[in-house]
Amino acid sequence: MIHEFILDADWKGGRNSEGTISSGNLNTVISIPQPMGGPGTGTNPDEMLLGAAATCYIITLAAMLERSNITVEQLTMQSQGNVDVTNNIFTYKEIIHRPHVVLSADATAQELEKAELLAHKAEQSCMISRALAGNVQLSTEPNIHAAQPAE
Repeated sequence: MIHEFILDADWKGGRNSEGTISSGNLNTVISIPQPMGGPGTGTNPDEMLLGAAATCYIITLAAMLERSNITVEQLTMQSQGNVDVTNNIFTYKEIIHRPHVVLSADATAQELEKAELLAHKAEQSCMISRALAGNVQLSTEPNIHAAQPAE
């Protein structure tokens, strides 16, 4: 089965102009970011690649935790994308996911261990991560712990 995704783009002008993209629920203005010499309006390809990788990762991790019957109190994450500029060539080098997973206060040592394992496994299971493999270095730095018991 093939899932088809269609994106429509409209660009007004040259390099330092802006445009729009629309695909399903994604409707946004796009341009080159200010640090790369652009106007910095709307979003940009670097943020969207990071957003795609982070979204895929966190959804995959949540599904894996759920399938393992691990009760999650809170799942948040910060992701970082690093772009190298050498000889005026821009290369997306690395994405680091830093998930913060809080399990229920009664989580067992085994559940904490399993959640840690799944945090790393989710990176290899995510469709976007697999698409980036071999081109962008991907890593995960999870912070996993049990919630404080209620008093």
